[in-house]
Amino acid sequence: MSEQHYREIITKAVCGKGRKYSKTTHTICPQHKPTSILGCWVINHRYDAVRKGDSIQIKGTYDINVWYSYEKNTKTDVATNTVSYHESIPLKMRPDELITDELDVIARSTKQPHTLEALIAENGTDVNVEVEKEFAAEVVGETKVCVLVHPDKEDAHYQDVKWSEEVSDQELKDSIDPKFLERRPPREFGGRKRGERGERGERDRFEHAERDRFEHHDRDRDRDKDRDHQKEEKFEDKKS
Repeated sequence: MSEQHYREIITKAVCGKGRKYSKTTHTICPQHKPTSILGCWVINHRYDAVRKGDSIQIKGTYDINVWYSYEKNTKTDVATNTVSYHESIPLKMRPDELITDELDVIARSTKQPHTLEALIAENGTDVNVEVEKEFAAEVVGETKVCVLVHPDKEDAHYQDVKWSEEVSDQELKDSIDPKFLERRPPREFGGRKRGERGERGERDRFEHAERDRFEHHDRDRDRDKDRDHQKEEKFEDKKS
């Protein structure tokens, strides 16, 4: 295949990676003199990673919990201790492929810290805990890569497109009428425009309310007249 079928592109890629497995022994000092170790576990693992030269520096902490018995196995207690650690992971870099100094660091704990062994120390009061862990780290940066291209390859999505019938940008621009909305007639409801209907509706409601008010007033006046007339008739009857 000829050279013209290859092309250089700039993209983000892994430019360095490394891995490290480690074992660490920690000394835990319980409150009571232990008789036996009943269990041990590691929790609350947290860490941060930064690049320094051709290595990744990891600093972290975790909690070690030791469950033990004391006073000749008559009582139990849990000793908790937060420990910190520092790990340096060497990287196998490809600096010749980098085109920028801005790199992203990706660090993963491929094996979370956990207890291998927990034993009572020789002094009889402390507990030695052996913890193992493993990290993998990668450095990602911008680089140049050479990719193989197929100049005659056509995307299946465009196979049925007839490019000769496509509308050009200029033709599309010429077909748009910018004054179309200005010439659009106002929407009507029931033969009246929206504004006219709203104004007439308000006027009709006002006139209807006024008619009701006058009708109530007339009915009250007539009722008062009838009441007065009845009182006069009763008064005349009593006189006679």
